Amino acid sequence: MPYALDRFRGIFPAALTMFDRENALDEDATAAHWEWLIGQRVDGLVIAGTSGEFIALENHERVRLFRLAQEVTRGRVPLIYGAGHYSTRLSIELCEQAARYGADGLIIILPYYQKPSKPAVIEHFRRIRRAVDLPLMLYNNPANSACVDLNPREVAALVEEDVVHMVKSTYETVVPVHDLHFLLGDRLAIFYGSFQAAFEALCAGGHGWISGVLNVVPQAARALYQACHEQHDARRGLAIWKRILPIVHLWTWQQIGPVSDLATYRSILNFWGLRGGYSRDPFFPLTPDQEGTLRGLLEQSGWMDPGSVLADIDPG
Repeated sequence: MPYALDRFRGIFPAALTMFDRENALDEDATAAHWEWLIGQRVDGLVIAGTSGEFIALENHERVRLFRLAQEVTRGRVPLIYGAGHYSTRLSIELCEQAARYGADGLIIILPYYQKPSKPAVIEHFRRIRRAVDLPLMLYNNPANSACVDLNPREVAALVEEDVVHMVKSTYETVVPVHDLHFLLGDRLAIFYGSFQAAFEALCAGGHGWISGVLNVVPQAARALYQACHEQHDARRGLAIWKRILPIVHLWTWQQIGPVSDLATYRSILNFWGLRGGYSRDPFFPLTPDQEGTLRGLLEQSGWMDPGSVLADIDPG
């Protein structure tokens, strides 16, 4: 294994990209949000991932974000850049730019929409790896990419070939997480990548959590990771997870209506006096009525004052 993977542990928000009302990139608001996340003691950042709206970005805009992340973080946390594209050639070009602007790792989504065959998907990753000397994270997200998924044994084979070094396992189930840990242990940095079962995934061998929800629950998520991995206290971890669940349920239970999770996070940040910014259309902001519903749910769960959410949980 050519890379030290122990830097890739813990809570890595899929960091929001901020846009203005006219859908232009807002670099100042984006930088301020990333700085806030670092101040919340996250372990790293994923830039231009799904919650960073890579699918709505031109490639040159992704490169602008890579450069901005290098300027903002100044080496304080590891950076994983979203450099995947449907096209192998364009993925390689983005990877080369990511390397130029300080990437510590690269997250590469399954090639999307056109549904290439599994042998073609595997060759896609092999060719990217041959072109780039950085740790590669397989973004195993078949639901969003409309692509075949790679099962744990296929991922393990790519690890043996030195093609893949990390994985973001984006499924509701944690089965791939514990299977990968059984097969590979610490030879692969295993990140859970969904909303629903982060507590179980961290207990099942996951080395960390990557998700958009971490844009608004970074401190609680960090406490969850510490309980599961550093304190080996599943009881405390479960108590923390139950405090996070009201934020998860905003989207999984559609408590505000048929809205994007990103719009919800942006409104939450605005409620807290931070800069939530805008998504690119067609991810539209919450309506005033939806914001009223959200405010009531946050007040009910205690999340209008995020500093108090874990106050009564034993620090361990």
